[in-house]
Amino acid sequence: MRPILSLTAMEKLLRKYGALRVSDEAKRALAEILEDHAEQISDKAIKIAKHAKRKTIKAGDIKLAVK
Repeated sequence: MRPILSLTAMEKLLRKYGALRVSDEAKRALAEILEDHAEQISDKAIKIAKHAKRKTIKAGDIKLAVK
């Protein structure tokens, strides 16, 4: 599956926190891990919104899903 998060964004994140150089393999690995985590959070947030009889995911749903 093609990643949603760009490799450029992954490099920017890593550089922001101190990386001097970042391999393409590292960028792809970070994107994969973050997207997996986002998928888990999204699934929980969707269940929370549906339980509240809403179609719209709100910030509170995301925050609750992370807890």
